[in-house]
Amino acid sequence: MSVIVVTGTGTGVGKTVVTAALAALAADRGSTVAVVKPAQTGVQAGELGDVDLVRDLSGVDDVHELARYTDPLAPVSAARRAGLPTLDLATVAGTVRELQADRRLVLVEGAGGLLVRYDDDGSTLADLARDLRAPVLVVTTAGLGSLNATALTLEAIAHRGLDLAGIVIGAWPAEPDLAARSNITDLELLAARPLAGAVPEGAGLLDTARFRDVARASLEPALGGAFNAARFRSRHTA
Repeated sequence: MSVIVVTGTGTGVGKTVVTAALAALAADRGSTVAVVKPAQTGVQAGELGDVDLVRDLSGVDDVHELARYTDPLAPVSAARRAGLPTLDLATVAGTVRELQADRRLVLVEGAGGLLVRYDDDGSTLADLARDLRAPVLVVTTAGLGSLNATALTLEAIAHRGLDLAGIVIGAWPAEPDLAARSNITDLELLAARPLAGAVPEGAGLLDTARFRDVARASLEPALGGAFNAARFRSRHTA
C-alpha cells in the first residue's frame, strides 16, 4: 500500500544498495514488496542493471526496469542520443499504482539526483513523487561536499511540498575522516531530524544473508531496521 521514492544527492552515492536494504527488510517482515527503476542508464543490453543488484542482495524477485539507455547520462539525454522515446512519468506512475494495489510496499529508485530530467518537458523524479504522493528518502555521501548537495536536495523537496522520509548515508567508510564524522551532526541539522541510517561501505558486495543483517543494523526502525542514530552519533561525532 505504501510507496517510497529513493533519490540521491548525485550519482554513485549508494541509492541502489539502500533500495536493496529497504526491500530486504520488508521481505524479511513478510511484506510483499516490488522495486521499480523507471530508467536505467549507462548499462548495455544484456548487462546487469540496478534492479539485478537489488534482486541479488535482497532476494526480492519482484523488480521492474521500465526503460534502459546505454549512455551514462541523464535519462532525457541518453534517450536523445539513442534516438529512443523519453520516459513518460505519467505511465510510470500508473505502473507503480498497479503494483501498489496488491503489494505492501513499492520502492521507486531514481536515476542520479532528484531533479535529473526524464523528458524534454523537464519532468523529474520530484514530479513523480508528487504525482504518487510518496515520501522521498534521500541517500547522501558521508564526507566533504555532502552538505551542500544534501541541503539543495532538501530545499527542492520542501519547495515542492514533498514529504521527507529521511536521510541515509549510502556508504559509511570503515575509517571515517574528520569531515564524515563532523557531517553527522550537520546532516541532522539540515533535516531537522536524526539520521535514518548509515550503510557501511562495501555492503553491496555481501551475500544475501549477510546483507540482510547489515541492512537491519543500518536503517532506522521506521524503515524496518534497528539503527539508532543517537548511538551512531556518539560513536562517531567529531
